[in-house]
Amino acid sequence: QVHVVESGGGLVQAGESLRLSCAVSGNMFNIAAVGWHRQAPAKQRELVALILANGATGYALDSVRGRFTISRDDAKNTVYLQMNRLKPEDTAVYYCAILRKGGTTYDHFGRGTQVTVSS
Repeated sequence: QVHVVESGGGLVQAGESLRLSCAVSGNMFNIAAVGWHRQAPAKQRELVALILANGATGYALDSVRGRFTISRDDAKNTVYLQMNRLKPEDTAVYYCAILRKGGTTYDHFGRGTQVTVSS
């Protein structure tokens, strides 16, 4: 079983930065990827960025490329999402989740962390 806990959200002004953390615990040998997702009010949850077990990264949204960076610290079992030049449209609850080896969907979502960007 894998467990994730997100942290680092907050209220910031447009143009500022935040770094989100996703602490991963449990059986990590079966993890293919860790993905950051977000869900804005009245919208569906969407994948933002992911990092594979081999360290390769990807960004699912054109709107975050060049502003957001996903990374991880293996010694701390933590995946980060550095968010720069934040915009009001980045306001959402941010979740991390696990893609298991052989799986096709993310699961083990955490409770999320709220990011609010004021204009």
